[in-house]
Amino acid sequence: MPIRPRHLILSLLLALPLCSLSLHAQQANGLQQRMSDAEFKAAGLDKLSPQELANLDSWLSTHGKVTTKLVDTNGKPVFYADKSERVKFNAHIVGHFSGWHGQDEFTLDNGQVWKQVSSDAPSCMSADHPLVKLKPSLMGSWLMYVDGCNGDAHVERVH
Repeated sequence: MPIRPRHLILSLLLALPLCSLSLHAQQANGLQQRMSDAEFKAAGLDKLSPQELANLDSWLSTHGKVTTKLVDTNGKPVFYADKSERVKFNAHIVGHFSGWHGQDEFTLDNGQVWKQVSSDAPSCMSADHPLVKLKPSLMGSWLMYVDGCNGDAHVERVH
């Protein structure tokens, strides 16, 4: 079926308002509209010409927001980037605890998941939902004490 000129013109006329809406949305999301007057001046953006500001807004609209996730040298997530956030806390293991077995993962009632990383763990009894105490240790590591065990085990947070 051939495209008739009047159908093409009609389609273009219908698309024109959408283009102007898109242009308006880009302008409404410019730096000057997104920042307070004080922020705009503090950043020195008031010194830019209207064309320079439009170029900057255009550049920002084509470069998506970048979110940096903190990872260690092995690519593993860093949950405590600021050392001051490493404070001891108490929680309960969700479900049954049957002792230390080397590489077990433990889900806590606060949603965190921790994994045993040391093989030299104390002997323990088994229990349902036991209380655990986690405290920061040396070199960024953590110790987990399980209520009813005769010591602690080194763990790392995996989630």
